[in-house]
Amino acid sequence: MRWNKKYNYPSSSRATEDGIRRYLLGESKLPSVTSVLDSTRSDEEKAALANWRARTGEAAASKIVKDATSRGSSLHNYLESFLLGRENLSFFDDTEQYKIMAKEIIEKGLKNRLEEIWGVECVLHYPDRYAGTADCVGVYDGQPSIIDFKNSLKPKKIEYIDTWLLQTAAYSLAHNVVYNSHISSCVILLCTVDNLFQEFKIQGAELITYQNLFLGRLKKFNEMNNLS
Repeated sequence: MRWNKKYNYPSSSRATEDGIRRYLLGESKLPSVTSVLDSTRSDEEKAALANWRARTGEAAASKIVKDATSRGSSLHNYLESFLLGRENLSFFDDTEQYKIMAKEIIEKGLKNRLEEIWGVECVLHYPDRYAGTADCVGVYDGQPSIIDFKNSLKPKKIEYIDTWLLQTAAYSLAHNVVYNSHISSCVILLCTVDNLFQEFKIQGAELITYQNLFLGRLKKFNEMNNLS
């Protein structure tokens, strides 16, 4: 993999207002992709989450979420450092869980597959509409791609990760609009705590479908918040 700083990604500060995370870009305060998706969950999704919390117990459920967030943050930071060349393979000797998980993603998802890196932790925005941060943008398996890193307690089925797919699709749409690029693939690289690696990919017509589905969620979000 090699670096190609093809695009100039902006910096941004972030703030939470009325429970909505926003990106501050110039004079604009744009809702984050994750806030849009969280706010517009279906009744079925809300019920499933409430039932899971009830079955698991509030304290245990909160701990699971907190642990996953902490583990995900550490995993992302290490992968970012690796892609920036700040870490070498000696970290594989470490026994910390997130580093072992990072090894799986690097060995099975990035090596010999991520050909070019255009940026990591890239702030992307659709002017006057929304913003977010993509884990990595570059050329993956020969296609201009958004690449996202995830962790999970258990393996996932693609039908259960719609939110992740919508998130990456929103990033790809923003990138194409602002940079007149041709992002044609979104890739999710996941490792479970048991070190099972999974890859999910949407591209072509399927990616366009997810982009349009996200725009539908954005319309709902704006209606809910009395935005034009």
